[in-house]
Amino acid sequence: MPLYEYECKNCGTRFEQLVFDRRAKVTCKACGGPKVVRVVSTFAVVSPTVEASSQAESGPCGVCGAPQRGMCETAEQ
Repeated sequence: MPLYEYECKNCGTRFEQLVFDRRAKVTCKACGGPKVVRVVSTFAVVSPTVEASSQAESGPCGVCGAPQRGMCETAEQ
């Protein structure tokens, strides 16, 4: 569903609204004013936690040239 963030030019209120039709008129939820602009909104991505010790270190391996440290057979297990 397209969820957009808007800012009212009359009162300065920021709000989110589901918009199914791009041609639909959006009005401010606080003052009802028609002068609203769509603003760039941010989003968060959440991933499962992984123990730091189980991740390979970043950077190439100095021993075998593997793309990341800890990926080669010489790495301690």
